[in-house]
Amino acid sequence: MEAARIFLRSFGCSTNLADGEVMAGCLAEAGFKLVDSVAEADIVIYNTCAVKGPTENRMIDILKKVPKGKRLLVVGCLPLINLDRLCREVRFDGVAGPALGGKIIDIVNGVLGGKKVVALEGANKAKPDLSLPRVRLNPFVGIIPISYGCLGSCAYCCVVYARGRLRSYSINEIVERVKADLVDGVREFWLTSQDTACYGRDIGTNLAELIEAVCAMESDFKVRVGMMTPNMALGILEDLIEAYKDEKVFKFLHLPVQSGDDNVLKRMRRFYTVSEFRKIVEAFRATFPKITIATDVICGFPGEDEKAFEETLKLIENVKPDIVNISKFFARPRTPAAAMKDTVPFSEIKRRSAMLSGLASKIALERNREWIGWEGGILVDEAGKVAGSWVGRNFAYKPVVLKSKENLLGKVVRVKIYDVFPTHLVGALLD
Repeated sequence: MEAARIFLRSFGCSTNLADGEVMAGCLAEAGFKLVDSVAEADIVIYNTCAVKGPTENRMIDILKKVPKGKRLLVVGCLPLINLDRLCREVRFDGVAGPALGGKIIDIVNGVLGGKKVVALEGANKAKPDLSLPRVRLNPFVGIIPISYGCLGSCAYCCVVYARGRLRSYSINEIVERVKADLVDGVREFWLTSQDTACYGRDIGTNLAELIEAVCAMESDFKVRVGMMTPNMALGILEDLIEAYKDEKVFKFLHLPVQSGDDNVLKRMRRFYTVSEFRKIVEAFRATFPKITIATDVICGFPGEDEKAFEETLKLIENVKPDIVNISKFFARPRTPAAAMKDTVPFSEIKRRSAMLSGLASKIALERNREWIGWEGGILVDEAGKVAGSWVGRNFAYKPVVLKSKENLLGKVVRVKIYDVFPTHLVGALLD
């Protein structure tokens, strides 16, 4: 009998992408045929994200477009965040939560056998074995979830319903995964989690110790450390900066501030102050002047008045992050923020978001201009959008676009930066 053909696509955060790679690896090993389009597939698996309202809407639209006659399996965060809507609006053959690992095989077999599979029990406690096979989205990038869940209780966050509380992998499990990936030719590792800074708090270790253990391996590779909440990073700040000194670590810090106003931060249940956020940024910049700072801001959280918004503008103007990920506030199901009364009109949220985007873009361009004339090595980790173009990352994880007729993927090349945009640098090959 011919193997069932499966189309699998993942959306959202890098942890979800890693979950998708593992599901693909397990299915391929079990003899299923992975295909590149919905049209070719017997079963369509969408590994969903629903962190924000617009993301959920987009997911629902995509799920509704799966043609009749195709079996549809909806997995990931959406089924645990808004199952009611999923059941109301989408025709599906099975639902399951995130981090499925090898369980995906039984679920697919159940759907193929004509069952309507609902596998949501204990989904937010799952922690698949790190040694499971995977089919990588990028052969040179190893995405490693270092933990699942977090220790936060943010008032706006619905991901906690899907991902649960903190469950860390041991340093040894992660190191073994890195070793296996290096043998496979991986050159860049993403250490990812809902909050990398709380890694290890449940097992008596921390992120700094993990970074040091990974970097101690004798091989040529780079490490990108994922998002960390300021209050968790503050507790290990000195050790973290020490660990970042290893040349294998990209000088890149993703530290979401969410608001420049302490009262709004309290309402958001973010357990740090604006000055503590600044302290972390200043400490990293004092040691690594060219570090790339990325942050996140929510516009229009309930109770954010004009003065609070101006504090956020002022903070971004003063701190000058390289990247600001801006989200318009949308109340998510079952979150404390959904019950808050003093909401901001959506037209005002849009206005604030546009103002903040303009400022962030202006600062990003200014910061990038400082790189003009820089010469150095970059690791080319993806093909560009235009034929014959490539994207590499320098030591500060800045994306550098360059042109070359030869295949540069996975190679370290020397470049000189001659032009910049708010989103990337443009370089010419020196080699």
